[in-house]
Amino acid sequence: MSAELTYRGLESADVPAVLELLTASLAGGPTGRRSTEFFDWKHRANPFGSSPGLVAVAPGGRIAGVRLFLRWSWRGAGGREVAAVRPVDTATHPDFRGRGIFRGLTLALLEQVAGEAELVFNTPNRDSLPGYLRMGWRELGRVPVALRVARPVSFARGARAALARRPGPSGPPRCELPSAADWFAFPDPRLPELLAERALADAAESRLHTVRTAGYLAWRYGAAPGLDYRVVTVERGGELVGLAFGRPRRRGPLAEFTLAELIVRPGDRSAAAALLRAAAGSGCDHAATHLAPGTEAALAGLRAGCVTAPRTGMVLAARTPTGPLPAERTLADWRFSLGDLEVF
Repeated sequence: MSAELTYRGLESADVPAVLELLTASLAGGPTGRRSTEFFDWKHRANPFGSSPGLVAVAPGGRIAGVRLFLRWSWRGAGGREVAAVRPVDTATHPDFRGRGIFRGLTLALLEQVAGEAELVFNTPNRDSLPGYLRMGWRELGRVPVALRVARPVSFARGARAALARRPGPSGPPRCELPSAADWFAFPDPRLPELLAERALADAAESRLHTVRTAGYLAWRYGAAPGLDYRVVTVERGGELVGLAFGRPRRRGPLAEFTLAELIVRPGDRSAAAALLRAAAGSGCDHAATHLAPGTEAALAGLRAGCVTAPRTGMVLAARTPTGPLPAERTLADWRFSLGDLEVF
């Protein structure tokens, strides 16, 4: 650490300066604007707990750098809870770069959470991955993304424009699906039964997965400021048999529906296929999602017209707070939804 800087815990009074620093370094983020509302939703209202954070402070109180870890909870074999953190929202002011602030804040925060979490995971991009590897992270592999093209002509035109690096239209794409925020304002009374059936089946799942409770879903998809999540439901015989959440977004010239979460009754491939078709028919050019091996969505994906997109997906990297990830831990140990990994 530079002799001119001190590290301390992030305080509520720091948030305006932190948002300004994050905007200067990382632009507006997934919503296009770094707001206090989004920060509080992400780091304070998280049902897994408030995010630990550190700042690097220069003489006079100027914030030179920030680092936050988002708390998460996985459920593993035998129902064991695995407390985790995900490094997010890091920035160093241009005036202080080259002084090891990123590394110093990260290692200090790892030490701080060592008694609270047993796993650290994130999806670094190509530029940031080398730095994580030097700090003890291990690259586990790429989590693939599957596409379901809805409008072939528009998709082909947009793909050609993307290859030519032509800019896309401004503003969000049109989407015909209802708002998740509105849906959670008057939640379906059949939701607890669907989630209970799903949880009972998932109790036998040995892979690490997120337990989807009504509270978690309401926070993740219903309360997220500015992310415009939408909802899809499937009913049969008066029962709620399937539920999905996603959001329309621009991928350069393409309009994409990012399908973040898909929940169906155990073994119900028909409901999974219906949800995949509905996502593709949302009004966007294509739907994108992750089809975790062995799930109803993966088994229904081929019939629903989903194909794995080449050169896409997210790299998963991980370690423990105190050292390297055990050698036996691999990418196959997780059952992800895209909502577990989607950067927000």
